[in-house]
Amino acid sequence: MSDILITDDEADIRSLISDILEDEGYRTRTAGTAEGCMKSINEEVPAAMILDIWLKDSDMDGIDILKHVRRDHPDVPVIIISGHGNIEIAVAAIKQGAYDYIEKPFNIDQLMVVVGRAMETAKLRRENADLRRKDAASAEMIGQSPAYRGMTSQLKKVTNSNGRVMLTGPAGAGKEVAARWIHSNSNRAGAPFVTVSSASIEPERMETVLFGREDPERGVEPGLLEQAHEGVLYLDEVADMPLATQGKILRVLVEQAFQRVGGTEKVRVDLRVISSTNRDLQQEIRAGRFREELFHRLNVVPIEVPALEERREDIPVLADYFIQSLNKAQGLPLRELSEETKALLQTMQWPGNVRQLRNVIERVLILGEGTGPIEPSELPSASEGGGDQGEMTLSGSLAGLPLREARELFERQYLMTQINRFGGNISRTAAFVGMERSALHRKLKSLGVVTASRGGARVAKVDS
Repeated sequence: MSDILITDDEADIRSLISDILEDEGYRTRTAGTAEGCMKSINEEVPAAMILDIWLKDSDMDGIDILKHVRRDHPDVPVIIISGHGNIEIAVAAIKQGAYDYIEKPFNIDQLMVVVGRAMETAKLRRENADLRRKDAASAEMIGQSPAYRGMTSQLKKVTNSNGRVMLTGPAGAGKEVAARWIHSNSNRAGAPFVTVSSASIEPERMETVLFGREDPERGVEPGLLEQAHEGVLYLDEVADMPLATQGKILRVLVEQAFQRVGGTEKVRVDLRVISSTNRDLQQEIRAGRFREELFHRLNVVPIEVPALEERREDIPVLADYFIQSLNKAQGLPLRELSEETKALLQTMQWPGNVRQLRNVIERVLILGEGTGPIEPSELPSASEGGGDQGEMTLSGSLAGLPLREARELFERQYLMTQINRFGGNISRTAAFVGMERSALHRKLKSLGVVTASRGGARVAKVDS
């Protein structure tokens, strides 16, 4: 996409513009009819276009072609030229999205200035698109636990298909990272990744944001669906989408086409749709808040993104990754985690999942002093208790029990926490707590603790 397509029904005009541009170092193509222009665009999208308004022996005029280009290739700047021009035509062309308008007979210097600016605009748009693609490609999947490996195994199977994927899991677990990973490893990696934040867009604006609009004053304003053309549309927390919009999204999935708000023509798009939710959509359907047919359209390949609780083995690896990335992005100190800190991080509760872990690491790096290893006292849970350092306060559940029962409850909770920390691996748990493997098995049996499979990992639970 590095040449200029010149379309004019006068051969001498085409030749003149082409010769001038090639003398200035540009590559050009020419077309004498609307049909020839559209064929040339379909063969290879140009970097920019110079387009005559009036085209003899053609089914479409320049404005019609402009509309198609703005719909299908919005990053291509189009310069309109006409020998019959007036201010009304110029205004109409600009409203439809033309980059600029030049009237015949044109001044060569003026033409070169406009072309130069248009090519610079095209270059900037390509660079911005490249930056967006790099941002999408930079989403890394980090982990080594069984739950993580089970998830990535499923993700790898769907990368090079066009099947719709539904990612489920709690808030902060990394559903968008998983969606970006699918995109960056798929055959659409060079195309846009566009996120629709269903919860943050006001319901009354949702259709305009998604479908764009056509306005007599402002012209065409592409929506997120057009921006995602040939790429991936990510519907984040789709359960928050208004019911009316759900119906229209359903039609887009069926027809691969839609109308802009205020428009009359169908806009065709080629999209892969990935969606996510932290809710039970079957329950939302029963409550009348989610369309069942849309659920079946989106839920072609369901993949669960596990909570951090189900992949505690990955916590030290994730924490180290966040330290490295925050050092690179923000210049925060490049510190290590002490072994005691790693253990404490693995036993803490993480209702906010991976997002919460990242926030804790960022907070520690910002507020911490020195460049030595991060110690347990720097973590929020160790420093916000309100008592003296090192002081331990019994929980109400322990303080109200006789010693024997309190000890049994403590042992049960402690051993379950350690088993979950090591991903259900009894040998590693035994080595850490300082017990023989057989002795640990006997202790777990006496406490009524068993391990079961959940989300691809072994987790400890009380035998019921």
